Amino acid sequence: MTGLGTIVNCGTVALGTTLGLLLKGGLPKRFEKTIMSALALCAFFIGIGGVLSQILVLEDGAFSTQYTMLMVLCLSVGALIGEALDIERRLEGIGEWFKKRIPAGGNSSTFVEAFVSASLLFCVGAMSIVGALEDGLNGNPSILFAKAVMDGVASIVFTASLGAGVYLSILAVLVYEGGITLLAGLIRPFLSDLLIGQMSCIGSVLIFAIGFNLLDSKKIKVGNLLPAMFLPVFFLWLKGLFPWLPW
Repeated sequence: MTGLGTIVNCGTVALGTTLGLLLKGGLPKRFEKTIMSALALCAFFIGIGGVLSQILVLEDGAFSTQYTMLMVLCLSVGALIGEALDIERRLEGIGEWFKKRIPAGGNSSTFVEAFVSASLLFCVGAMSIVGALEDGLNGNPSILFAKAVMDGVASIVFTASLGAGVYLSILAVLVYEGGITLLAGLIRPFLSDLLIGQMSCIGSVLIFAIGFNLLDSKKIKVGNLLPAMFLPVFFLWLKGLFPWLPW
């Protein structure tokens, strides 16, 4: 059944969020703070690992980097586009709209943060793209099944600390993974392994940035950096036209 992986992924997030809400009522504040710190460390680790897996290569017994210029270009131009569109404010606006209409979230000061942070964490990364493509093209949801387990566990911890806003991330997963699954036949010819890898690399940088926000340090507008994740499509297309370009 095409789309089964996305359905299961949404289901595990819903289950994990429900379990997280049950835990949240019985957790002292000091536990929540420690859990948030643990989540931040996980985000740092996932982000660093994802970036290094794409830019670090072993050549002649020594490590070197590749595509760093591409990463800088994507993040810089993506930040300009994101700020111009003010994506972060629009995402927060969606969260606030739902917050006013969901009794469980109405009194939570972290409702919007839960929605934005969880949505970004569950949607960026190679597993979302490759898993949805595999499901859409070959009817094989195994990658999304594995992702579903990880997202389910993460949603428990997120909800225990941030609250019911994590429920809204289900919509983000449904639209993002479901959309790629349904359009898999159309977009797969344009998504090379290199392109998917670079999109994943930028996504890993965004996950790393989420870690800072979870630590209550100076807030990084991760939402305004989202266009950067899709800019490898443009820059790698330019590279194909002009092979002498430096990235």
